[in-house]
Amino acid sequence: MIESLLLVSSLCIDSFVASIAYGTSKIKIPILSAIIINLVCTATLALSLFVGSIVKNFLPDKIPVLLGFLLLISIGVYRLFECIFKTCIKKHSNSDKPLTFKLFDFKFVLQVYADEIKADFDKSKYLSSKEAFYLALALSLDSLAVGFGSSLCNINYFQTLLLCFIIGILCVLIGVLIGRKFAEKMHLDLSWLSGVLLIVLAVLRVIK
Repeated sequence: MIESLLLVSSLCIDSFVASIAYGTSKIKIPILSAIIINLVCTATLALSLFVGSIVKNFLPDKIPVLLGFLLLISIGVYRLFECIFKTCIKKHSNSDKPLTFKLFDFKFVLQVYADEIKADFDKSKYLSSKEAFYLALALSLDSLAVGFGSSLCNINYFQTLLLCFIIGILCVLIGVLIGRKFAEKMHLDLSWLSGVLLIVLAVLRVIK
């Protein structure tokens, strides 16, 4: 249970911070969009857990745990310094040009990953279902690697996915409410906290 909470918390921090940013920018996130965001995030996590569980069957006994540990530690360290990576993306993004790319709008997803407010690309102050899907893709990038690494360390899949969906929706709704309480925009970066949680999770899985 503790491992599942650590994993889900590390993944939901981005949704929480993004929702605060939307709230301070007066951008509305309807319930349907919140559900879409977390369905995509949960589905991405489920896919990575499934792939990891298959790969694990072809590896010797101790190797999956070691690989999972190294992967979670690596992602955790990256998350500690993620703000530097996001700053680089922002510098190379031109908001005056269409945010499109030939393969699944991947360039757009990267820009949203660096600045979540860009998901509202029509500037309507309302996050539509399509925009919510794009935002979810950006927020799910970490889930692919984190879920794969966690599956190698024998985590409870059903419990993790259920917590991911429920806590994810709560983070979005509460984040927007908190954001609306502030008149000035907040530039909150909690990616370092996600990194700490992943490192703790990696250590717990090894010593267990």
